[in-house]
Amino acid sequence: MNFALKEILTASMVLFAVIDILGSVPIIISLRNKVGHIQSEKASLVAVTIMIAFLFVGESILKLIGIDVNSFAVAGSFVLFFLALEMVLGITLYKDDEPESASIVPIAFPLIAGAGTMTTLLSLRAEFHVENIIVAVLINMIFVYGVLKSSRRIEKKLGKNGLSILRKIFGVILMAIAVKLFAANAPQLFQ
Repeated sequence: MNFALKEILTASMVLFAVIDILGSVPIIISLRNKVGHIQSEKASLVAVTIMIAFLFVGESILKLIGIDVNSFAVAGSFVLFFLALEMVLGITLYKDDEPESASIVPIAFPLIAGAGTMTTLLSLRAEFHVENIIVAVLINMIFVYGVLKSSRRIEKKLGKNGLSILRKIFGVILMAIAVKLFAANAPQLFQ
């Protein structure tokens, strides 16, 4: 076991920024208003299962199609960079249609465990030990569960401006992480 507090904290911050559950509070509120109830426990459990499963089988899938982890990490750094641009600039480069019901599908996937999260998990795997990433996933899922349970209170306390400021701060952090991820993995592609 290679538990390292620094890796756990860094992976937790990266996942927190990518999942962006606080930035998703308006979507969650909208879904709750449409359907009346969100199954927070079920959505959190399904999301954590998807994320941990992908952490283990994602690399095998890449090998099957002939892509190495460094290439995936570089591609992931681009995805993270564009996600960060969306967060900082308040623009939408890519947006799925708004889901029609608040079941596991729109909340657990793709809102929590979406393409950005999957890319991030494999990118993190190129740099960190798996057990540290799993702890980071679990920390994030506890936080996600808390946000799902108390989304109305969070919206009232932070307000639109508070949510916007928080989103921009995590966008800048995510952008810096994307640059670091690119710098760490790009040289291996040219060896």
